[in-house]
Amino acid sequence: MKKILTALLMAGYAFSATSLAQTADPKLEWARKVVALQQGPDLDALVAQLVNGAAQNLITAWTNRFNATVPKARQAKASEDLNAELAKFAADANKIISAKVGQANSEGLVPAYMERFTAEELRQLVTFFESPVVNKYKAATPDLVNVFVKKLVESTEADIQARAKQFDAAAEKIVGPAAPAAKPAKK
Repeated sequence: MKKILTALLMAGYAFSATSLAQTADPKLEWARKVVALQQGPDLDALVAQLVNGAAQNLITAWTNRFNATVPKARQAKASEDLNAELAKFAADANKIISAKVGQANSEGLVPAYMERFTAEELRQLVTFFESPVVNKYKAATPDLVNVFVKKLVESTEADIQARAKQFDAAAEKIVGPAAPAAKPAKK
C-alpha cells in the first residue's frame, strides 16, 4: 500500500511539474490581456491615420508630375482615375496594416509592457481596464471629444478666419491677383 501511495504521489508530482512547465508565463498572459483590452475604436482610428498618411505621401509625390504632364483638357478624367486608384490603394493598405496588428502586438507591445511592468502591475492594469467606470469612459470619449472640438472651433474660428485673410493678402502679392472672370459671350 505504501508503494502504491508513494507511486501515486510521485506521479502526481511529475504531472504537477509538467503542467507547471507547460503553463504560460503569468506576466506574459497579463501583458497580452492589457494589450487586448486597450485596443478597439482607437486602433481602427490609428490604422486609418496610417493609411491616410501613406495615401497623402502618394498624392504629394504625384501632384507636381500630374500638373506638369497632364493637359488641362484631360485633368478632370485623369483626376477621377487617380482617385479611383487611390481608393483601391487605401483599401489594400488598410488590409495590410490591419493584418499586421497582431504581430506588432506580440513582437513589440507585449514585450514592452513586460519590460516596464511587474506581473502585479499588469494585473492591476487589467483590473483597471475591465472596470465599469473605464468602460463608461471609453463609451463617452467620442462625445467628449466632439464637445471639446466644437468648443475649440467656436472659440478660434474668428481668429483663424482673420489670419486666413492675412494669408490671402500675402499670397495675392506673391502670386498676383486672380484672373478676371470671363465675360459671357454676347449673343
